[in-house]
Amino acid sequence: MPDDGRVMTPEQLAASFAVLLVVVIITFLAITTYNQIIALHNRISKAWANVDVALKQRYDELPNLVEAVRDVMAWEQDVLTEVTERRAEYSDHDSIPRQAETAEATSSAVRHLFAVVERYPEVKSAGNVAALQDEIARLENLIADRRELYNDQVYRYNTRIAQVPANLLAGVLGWRGLPFFAADDAERERPSANLREA
Repeated sequence: MPDDGRVMTPEQLAASFAVLLVVVIITFLAITTYNQIIALHNRISKAWANVDVALKQRYDELPNLVEAVRDVMAWEQDVLTEVTERRAEYSDHDSIPRQAETAEATSSAVRHLFAVVERYPEVKSAGNVAALQDEIARLENLIADRRELYNDQVYRYNTRIAQVPANLLAGVLGWRGLPFFAADDAERERPSANLREA
């Protein structure tokens, strides 16, 4: 009602109702969008935690594998050193792109070690080496699966904050796209199993 005591006309009431309706719709969209983005961000955090657990498990197993083959493969120290150095580079405090780079370099070193082990039947047939190889291969597959899930969640999040109306809210709140857990071009090259070329 106006302050001067006059009654609002039907047009004024309709206009006030329309403004109120627009405010309610905008508020509802903002809250819904905010909640959706927070849910996506939490899924990314959960997916990354799962990747991180698998990475840590793999890094915990690598010293056991290196130790198991060290004596038999004494003349293949370059391969063992490569695995050890790649493992030492890992830090869960690094950025996700840096962790992805380190993880891919480690996977490459492990594949290289497995290729070399294949050439030594006495090493390959050792029970503890075979068990460690199986466990690390299982962890490599687990990391790949979890990385795929993480990247899928990042894709959904990045897509969502680029769409209207979420992009408006993202701009106001400073939300930016997140990096994928991906290897760079150099890390995609298959390692050579020939030690003289490596």
